[in-house]
Formats: sequence, C-alpha cells, structure tokens
Amino acid sequence: MTPLAAPIRFLLSPSLGEVKEHVRAELFGRALTQRLGRPVVVELAPSYEALERELAEGRVDLAWGTAEQCTAFEPQARAVLRAVRAGRWYYHAALVCRAEQPHTLEKLKGTRAAWVAPRSTGGYLLPVRYLLSRGLVPADVFAEERHYGTYRKALVAVLTGEADVAAIYSSHPEENTVRAYLAEHLGADERRLIPFAFTEPTLADGLILTSRLPEADAAALVSILTTLARGGAGLEPLLGLFDSEGFVLSTTPVPRPLASRAPRHTEYLAAELDARERGLRLWTPTGSAFGRDVRHVEERPLEEVLGPEAGGALVALARAARHSGVGGRVEYRLEVDGETRWYAAEATVRAPLAGESGGPTTALLVRDVTELRALEEELYRLASFPLLHPEPMLELGPDGTLRYANPAAHTAFPDLLVRGAGHPLVEAALAWARRGAAAGDSPPTVSLGGHHWELSVAPLVDPEGLRVFAKNVTARKKMEAQLFKADRMAQLGSLAASVGHEMGNPLAYMLANLAFAREELARVKETLHARGDGLAQDLGDVVEALVEATDGADRLKTIVQDLRMLSRAPPEQLEWVDVVPVLEHTLSLIRGELRHRARLEKDFRPVPAVEGDAARLGQVFLNLLQNAVQAMSELDAARNLLRVATYTGPAGEVVVEIQDTGAGMSPEVLARLFEPFFTTRPASTGLGLSVSHAIVTSLGGSLRAESREGVGTTLTVILPAATEPATTSEKK
Repeated sequence: MTPLAAPIRFLLSPSLGEVKEHVRAELFGRALTQRLGRPVVVELAPSYEALERELAEGRVDLAWGTAEQCTAFEPQARAVLRAVRAGRWYYHAALVCRAEQPHTLEKLKGTRAAWVAPRSTGGYLLPVRYLLSRGLVPADVFAEERHYGTYRKALVAVLTGEADVAAIYSSHPEENTVRAYLAEHLGADERRLIPFAFTEPTLADGLILTSRLPEADAAALVSILTTLARGGAGLEPLLGLFDSEGFVLSTTPVPRPLASRAPRHTEYLAAELDARERGLRLWTPTGSAFGRDVRHVEERPLEEVLGPEAGGALVALARAARHSGVGGRVEYRLEVDGETRWYAAEATVRAPLAGESGGPTTALLVRDVTELRALEEELYRLASFPLLHPEPMLELGPDGTLRYANPAAHTAFPDLLVRGAGHPLVEAALAWARRGAAAGDSPPTVSLGGHHWELSVAPLVDPEGLRVFAKNVTARKKMEAQLFKADRMAQLGSLAASVGHEMGNPLAYMLANLAFAREELARVKETLHARGDGLAQDLGDVVEALVEATDGADRLKTIVQDLRMLSRAPPEQLEWVDVVPVLEHTLSLIRGELRHRARLEKDFRPVPAVEGDAARLGQVFLNLLQNAVQAMSELDAARNLLRVATYTGPAGEVVVEIQDTGAGMSPEVLARLFEPFFTTRPASTGLGLSVSHAIVTSLGGSLRAESREGVGTTLTVILPAATEPATTSEKK
C-alpha cells in the first residue's frame, strides 16, 4: 500500500477575518490540493506573533505573511511570492477618517487611532513610519491608540465614533482605489470614510514558501500560484482571499511588467452571431478555442468555425435565446486535446441600436469551468456540513441575534425563531461568553423539554459573535444520575445497616419501658380515681403524653425496619414465587382503607413464576398499593379507581401494573420519586418507594413510574421469569 503524502501546512495571518475568509481559505486549499496532488491543510494563526513564531521554528510549509515578514524570512525561504494588486506588487497605506469630520496631518493632535495589529504593515507599521518621517510621534499626537485585530474592526471603530483615524492598504495613492478596498470590508458604508494621507510604497505582503518544503513541491507551487489567475481555469475568485489578482516571484521593489504566460486552456470565448448563426465578431485571449484557430473567421457559420461538437451546442443555445428573447445558459462537456473539459455558455439577445442596420444579434460568452466544477463539490461538501450535521449548530450576534441555525437546531428547538435572544439556549451561551470561562471549565448545560443539552461556545472575531454547538447528553445525564444514585444507595445501605443495628436495641428498651410506664400509671390513676383524689386527672395528662411518645417511638421503629430492609442483601436461596397470590394477600391488607377511597379493578392474567422472596415482594406491593391509595382523596371516592393488573411482557418477563386516578405528580417530583427520604406527605418517612426500588432491582427487575398531574400515576414492576417458567395454572 502506497503511504499517504504528509499534508502541506498552510498558515494564514489573522487579519483576514473569520467567516467568509475561512470558506475562501478552505476552497483555496482544495484548489492547491487538486493541482499539486498533495493535501494542503489551511489554518488561521491566532496572532501575527504566533505566525512569526511558527515560521521561525520551522513548523509551517506555506504562510501568508505581512510585507515585513516576507522580507525577513526571504533569505532562508525557498521562495517568496508577492501579491499583485492593480498590476503592482507593492502598495501604500492610506490614513482614513470619517467624511463628516475630515482631518489633515496638522489636525491629528488629540485624536484617537484604530490600528489593526502591531505587526500589520498597512494597518500599523507603514502609517506609523510615515508619521514619524513627518516629525509626528504617534504617542504624542494621539490621545488614544488601540489595536483591533482586523482591518474591518478598525474601520468600524472609526465609523461608530469609537476612534477617529484608521489605516488601510491601497495599491495606488488615490481616493477611488482606496474606496474599492474600503468597500471590501465595509460594503456601502465605505462612502462614510475618506482618505486624507498616503504613505510611501512598500513591497506587498505575500506567500512564504519555507525551506521545510521539498524543492520539487516548492517549484510546483511557484508555477501554480503565479499562473493561477491566467491558467484559463476561471479561479480568480479564489484570489479574493488575499484581495489580489495574482502573485509574482520578485526580490526587488522596482516595478517591472509581468511576464506573459501562455494559458494552458482558453479561459473564455466571446462571440456575436447574426440571425443565421454566423460569427460577426469572435474573440479569445489566445486566438484559439476548442483546439481550433478562431482568428479572421468573421461571416462564417459558428459550427464551421468551432466544429459540430462545440459549435452545435452554442448554435442551439443562441437559436433558443433569439426565439424566446430572454437569453439562456447551458453547461456542456467536450474532449479538447485529449482531455475532458467543462464549459458554461451564456446567450443574450441584443436589439439593434438606433441608426444600426440589420436585425437583432445574439451575444455569446463561453467560459472554461472545469476547475470551478471540481471545486463546487468541495464547496457543497463544506456548505453541507452544518446543514446535514445531526446535532444543532447556531451562530449568534453579540446581543444574541440569531444569524444562522441548521435544520437540526430548528427540529430540536422549534421555538428558536420565535423566542430569539430570549431562548434559554441563547441565554446560556451569552452568559457563558460574558463570564469568560477559563479553559477546562465544565461546559454549560441547558435542560429543555426533558432533554439535557451540553453547549460548546466558540467566540467569533470578525464579525463578532458566537458559534454554538449543542449536544444531546440526556442519555449520559441519566446514566450519571443512575451511577450517582447507585453510589448513594450503597453508602446509604452501609449507613442503614449500622444505624438499624445500633438503634434496634435502644428502641426495644424504650418501647418496653414506655409500655410498662403507661400500664403502671394507668393502674395508679384508677386507684386515685377510686379514692376521689384530684391527682388522677393530672396522671391522665401524663398517660396521654406517654401515648404520644409511644407513637413517635413506633414511627421510629418503622423507619429502622425500612432501613434494615434497604440494607438487607437479597436472600441467597431464592424460591419460585407466584406474584398473583402475593398481590391478593396484599390487597386484603389495605381493603379497609381502600373501601373509603376508590373502587378496585383487577386484571390478573396468567404469568410465569419469578425467582425471589415472597415476604420481600409482599413488602414491595404493599408500599406501592399504599402510595396509590393515599394519592386518591376520599372526597372523590365515587370517581377514583385503583387498577391492578398482571401480564406477560414481550420477552417473557412478568409485569405488574398498579394504576391510580389520583392527583398525579409533577415532572420534578417524578424525577426524585425513588430517592431515599424524599416525600411529599408530612407523615411519610420517604423510604417506602426507595426500599421497593432496591428490592426489585436486587431481583434483577425494574420499577418505573409514569404520572400526569390531574390524571393519575402508574407504577410498573417488571421481574424476570424464573429460570424454568411455570404459571399458576401449571403448578396447580
């Protein structure tokens, strides 16, 4: 198996911004990968200093550096390619201010400067050198100097009045050129700024090909990058990443014309056809198209000039456009010089101008889009990542404005657009960002609709905002809760065993002595009463107090018994138990209380026997039935219903359902139902259901609850069938 080539590490300077530039950088890296035949991985440096450090320590193959960095690392680099803008590989810096508050060099005293970064050539170093050369020391001139990190943020600071002066690069020292560069960063707001001073030129920023690159790869990259915009592939939009129209290999600041290079393929063909599809005008940059000479071919049919394969599709497009009068577009594939190429053709009908003879003509523009089609796949892949990602992804503005949410986010949070910045997910992300959580801190978690969402929040620099990833961790949270509960139950079991043992004997003494004291005082009371002694009444109060003390001790005894039950290990010798007789016996124990609260409905279907302990199962059913009965009010006895059912589950397990029509429980109460000592009734110890849960799980089963407020509660016990199943009827 052929080993994969190590990727080329391409590091970009931070001034390029965030969102749009990241996509452009990814596509630029893909274009280089396709042409070089070796993977190119693009990264954004967190700062100019970090980029310089990576270069100095030899950990990068290709870097987009400032003019100073290009000059500094050129001696040890394989090559340095300077960016070409408006035909030049050197540029100026322009000092700009607000149009309504124009400045001059003489009026800078006391103003505030918005610079890009300490290592930015056009955004700091060049204008500072210019000011110093004019005898203006920035520290003395400006009331405040701040670095904003990117050109856009520095320019926006001037627009908003946060600063008064900023700087931007410009290929020519004139206003219209500056406006074009301002528009790249500000759009229509560029008209609100004006330049008032221009610096001397400096060599342009560019690409540094480090010595870590093999010579062959460096030579291939130089060839690719210096011909990228002239190779007939229509890849000029990719150069928008660097705001340039190409690169030139140069080591001198003296301008010289770019050497012309013959393109490998025709980039475009322009033609004008008459009503008979004859070429009135035909032009290409090279004089050839589709492998044919197209010079001096006027008045000849297009199919004859280009051949039937290339010309036929164009003639059909032109004819359709002329007949419909609305133009058209088509993409088609051709074999040219033994290679498959893709072309995009557009047709527009042109009406004759006043004074022109002849009828309407059809204009054709044909472009080679082979490389662009290949990059489209990468673009769609890149664009589809958030669209098809199964987990919610959001992008927020600094104030919580929703800029983007993928389909998974809208599915998980259907009220996201309605609630906007007030959505709990957005509020949690903003709170996390404002708090400035340190690395390693636990990520924020939001609970919505019974689900737990863990948020990963990443700040965006330009434009400012937050990128939020939400991961559904409900299953993990449930598992953590179960583990925590199991740990608590283990600790509680150990404590319960100790407490139950230590309290058992003292309680027995207490109850015995209380009973003895009551009996003796009752006897003394009767004697005094017979003598007509008034102390008999006082002794009555003492006896009553002892009765209350006995009730309290009895309740404490019940708690100790429950604690012992909670900590008791399952019996080593299990026996077959039929749950239906156990249920019948338990129902008979609560029949008196049930009669005043609800009707009983039984649905006992034959079920297998289970392996367990009849007494412990009886304790479980008694706890569950008592909870169900006590959940129903005596005032609604005629409406209330207690339904007890048994049936066999789909996997052969035994299922016991106890359903009441009581008040039901809220989700918060339901979540804590089986916690020890948790109760909503003042007279309850809060141990009954936790003991029941412990017994059922010790037998390999499960106990769950479902409840709706105002409707009622269903408690379900599921127990595995005995190893050798036997139903009640079979035993009989």
